[in-house]
Amino acid sequence: MTTWLLACNQEMFALDRYREDGHGLESWSVGRHLTELAAGDRFVMWVTGPRGGLVGRGRVTGVPTQRASAPDEYWQQDPGTRWYAPLVMEEWLGEAIPRQRFTADARFAEQSPLGTLFAANPHRVTEGQWAAFEEAFAGGQVVDTAPDWHLLPGQTIKRKELHDRYGGSRQGGISKCAKSKNVLLFSDPKTGHQHGYFDAWAEDGTFHYTGEGQTGPQTFDSLGNASTRDHVGLGLALRLFEGSRGTVRYVGAFAVDPEQPYSWGEAPETGGGPLRPVIRFHLAPVGEATQPADVPVGCGYREADESVEPSPAQHGPADADLVGRNLKAHRKLQNDLAKAAAARGLEAFSPGIADPDFDLGWRWNTAELTVCEVKSLTPANETRQLRTGIGQLLDYHDRLRDRATSVRAVLWVEREPSDARWVALCERVGITLAWPGREDDVLI
Repeated sequence: MTTWLLACNQEMFALDRYREDGHGLESWSVGRHLTELAAGDRFVMWVTGPRGGLVGRGRVTGVPTQRASAPDEYWQQDPGTRWYAPLVMEEWLGEAIPRQRFTADARFAEQSPLGTLFAANPHRVTEGQWAAFEEAFAGGQVVDTAPDWHLLPGQTIKRKELHDRYGGSRQGGISKCAKSKNVLLFSDPKTGHQHGYFDAWAEDGTFHYTGEGQTGPQTFDSLGNASTRDHVGLGLALRLFEGSRGTVRYVGAFAVDPEQPYSWGEAPETGGGPLRPVIRFHLAPVGEATQPADVPVGCGYREADESVEPSPAQHGPADADLVGRNLKAHRKLQNDLAKAAAARGLEAFSPGIADPDFDLGWRWNTAELTVCEVKSLTPANETRQLRTGIGQLLDYHDRLRDRATSVRAVLWVEREPSDARWVALCERVGITLAWPGREDDVLI
C-alpha cells in the first residue's frame, strides 16, 4: 500500500463551503504520479493557508482518469481539463491539526510532503510520516459522520438546524449530507409548482417525487438525483420533509421502489417555461409512518388524469390492475365521486405528503373525515381487488384515527360485487362498501 497527501488551496477551490453544502468528495485533482496511484492507496487531506492543516483521510478507489471539469461556484477559476483520482473519504476532523504539530516532528525532517505543497498533487508520505498522521487522528476530534437520527414522523425543525446537525445544502429540494448517511428530500407545493415540481401519491402506492433541476432536461449527472436513485447501494437513508424553507416537517423514511425506482415525465421549467423531461422517483414509506394528532389531513383535491393509458410493459404483471382499461376506469370512478361530493357541499381532498395514500376523502368539518379507496372491478380481478382495498383501508384508518375525532372508511368499487358476502364482511370490519348509484350511502 502506498500513502499520499492531497492538498487543497481554498483560494482555488472552496472545500469548506463545498462540504457545508452537503457535497461528498468522490474524486480529487492530481497532476503527477499518475501511473503509481492505485485502488487501495491511503491518503490524508491537507488544507493550505494560515488556518489550514490536516483535515481528513481516506482511500483511493481506482486509477486516475482525465476529464473536462465544468466551472461552478466552488472553483475560483475555470478548472479546465484535469486528471482526477477516484476516492472515498473515511474521516473528517472537526478542526484542522496545524502544520506546527508535524514540522516539530523528526519524522518530517527529511522528504517532508509539507515542503512541497506548492507542487501538484499527490505528495508522497513515508511510513513514519503516515504513522505520525495516524497518531494525530487518534488524538484529534473526528467529526461524527453518522449522528443518530432523532426526528420522529410529524415533528418539525428549522431547516438551518436540520443541516447544522446532519449536513447538506440549505437550499434546493434534494440535499445529500456530508455529516451523515442521509439524503434529505423537501417537497413543498407552495414553492415547487413554480419550478415544475408536482409531487403526489400515485395509484401504485408510491410517492412520486420530482428530481432536481429547474431548467432543461433532468439527468442523473446531478449529485442529488444520482444519490437518490442509488441510495440503497450507497448506504444512505432517504428522509422526506414537507416544506422547503424556514420550519419543515419530517414525514418519514422512504426508499426507492426496487421494481421501478423512477419513471420519466414532463413538466415546465421554472416560471412556466417550456416542457422538459423530468425524473419521477417512486418512493415507498419505510418503517414508522404515523403522524401526530396536530398534523392536518389532506390537501386540495387533485383531479386524476383520465387520458393516461400506460402500456403493461411500464408496470409489469404485479401492476396489471393499473394498466389500460382498469387505470382509466379507476380514475373516472375517483373523479366522478369527487364531483358528487362537491355537488353535495362536501370538501373533497387528496392525500397530503404526510398522509397514507388513499385515493380521496371528504369532510363536513375539521373533526370528522371520510377516506376512500377506489377499485375498478373485472370478473378476473374482483377478489384480489376487494381483498387489497379492505387491507388498505384498515391501514389508513389505523394511521389516521388519532388525527380526527371520527374517521370513516369507504371502499368505492366499479360495480356491485358478484358475491354478496363482501358487503357484510366490510360492514363487520367498519368499512362501507358501495358503488355508482349508491352515492347517498357514503356522501354523508
